[in-house]
Amino acid sequence: MPARVSPIQLAVVGGGVIGAACARAAAQRGLHVTLFAPGPDPAAASRASAGLLAAQIESTDATLLPLAVRGRDLYEDLAATLKDTTGIDIGFQHAGILTVAYEDAELAALFDRVAEQRQAGLRCDWLDSAELQERWPGIAPGAWGALFAPEDGCLDPGRLQAALLADAKRLGVTVHSDKVGRITIAAGRVTSLVVGRSRIPVEQLVIAAGVWSPRIAGLPRPLPVEPVRGQLVATAWPGGVPATIVYHGEGYVLPRGDEAILGTTMERVGFNARTTAAGVAEIRKSTSRLCPNLASLPAHRAWAGLRPVTPDGRPIIGPDPEIGGLWYATGHGRNGILLAAITGEVLGALLASGQTDVDISQFAVGRFDTRTAESQ
Repeated sequence: MPARVSPIQLAVVGGGVIGAACARAAAQRGLHVTLFAPGPDPAAASRASAGLLAAQIESTDATLLPLAVRGRDLYEDLAATLKDTTGIDIGFQHAGILTVAYEDAELAALFDRVAEQRQAGLRCDWLDSAELQERWPGIAPGAWGALFAPEDGCLDPGRLQAALLADAKRLGVTVHSDKVGRITIAAGRVTSLVVGRSRIPVEQLVIAAGVWSPRIAGLPRPLPVEPVRGQLVATAWPGGVPATIVYHGEGYVLPRGDEAILGTTMERVGFNARTTAAGVAEIRKSTSRLCPNLASLPAHRAWAGLRPVTPDGRPIIGPDPEIGGLWYATGHGRNGILLAAITGEVLGALLASGQTDVDISQFAVGRFDTRTAESQ
C-alpha cells in the first residue's frame, strides 16, 4: 500500500466483530475511518464463539453485568438495522437461556443469583426440576433446578461480523487487508502506523486485534491478553426435543437452523487453534448430559478459535492514560459477541465527543499497571 501524504483521521486495527463495530460506530458519528482487517484468520475469536448473548448467565462478575446487559439489549434494534442496511440476517434469537444445577452447591448458587438479579431489576425465573421438564422435555433430565433468563439469547457470529463490515463500508470506512506491524509514538501521542514498508501518519488509533493485540510492536505498555482456545462441535438438532439454549458450567447447547451447536473448552495452549479428539470428546460428554438425545448423533464438523482473555476476565476498553490518540478495545474473552455492539458505541462516542454515558472505569488498561498497584 502506498504511503499517504495526509494522515488517517482514525485507524482501527482488527477486523473481527470488535474492530468492525468500533469502525462502524465511529463512521456513524462522522469520523473518517480506515480499518485494517488482515483476516480472515482461522484462529480468530469469532470462530470460537457460538454467538451466545448470555448476559445474565455468563456474567457472574457483578462489575461486568451492567455492561453485559446493556450490550445484549442493543441487539434487537441492531439486528433490524443491519438487515435493512446490508440485507444480512444476523440470526438474532430472543428466546432466553437456561442454566441448570445438578448438585446442592450449584442449586444454592443459582438460587442466590436469581434473587440478586431480580433485586437488580432484571427478569429472571427459577424453575424446579418438574417445571423444567414440563416446559423443556428432554433437556437436562437429571437437573435439580434451573435459572431462566428470558431476555438472553443468541445470534450467528459469522453473519454479525459480515454485517458489521458491510455496514461500515456503506458508511464510508476504508478497509485494508494489510497487517499493522508497529505503531510509533512521539511527544506523548500516537503518530503513525508501520504497514509493510510504509509509515502512515495517524491522528487516532484503536487497538482491537484480539489475541494479536499484544503482538503489535511499539505499544507503550504490555497488554495482558492471553489466547485461550475454545472448541465447538455441530450436530443435527435432535428430533422431538424443543429448541432451546441450555447451559451448565462451560458447556452449552444452542439451536441454529436445523443444527445444534455444542461447546466449549477453555484451553491455554498458546496460539494453537486446532481441534483435538480429547476436546471434542469433552464437549460431547458435557452436552449429552444437557440433552441426552445428542449422544447418538454424529458430528457434522468441529472447529476452534482463540479468545483474548485478561487476568481478571474483563475487557480492556478506553484510552491509554499516557498516550494521546491511543485507544483499546480488546481482551473480551468469551464475551466478544455479547459486548461487540456496546464496545463500538462506547468507542464511537469517545472518539467523536470525548464522552460516553457508559461507566468504563473498571475496564481501563491502567488497572494492570504495576506502578499503579505498587503505589496503592
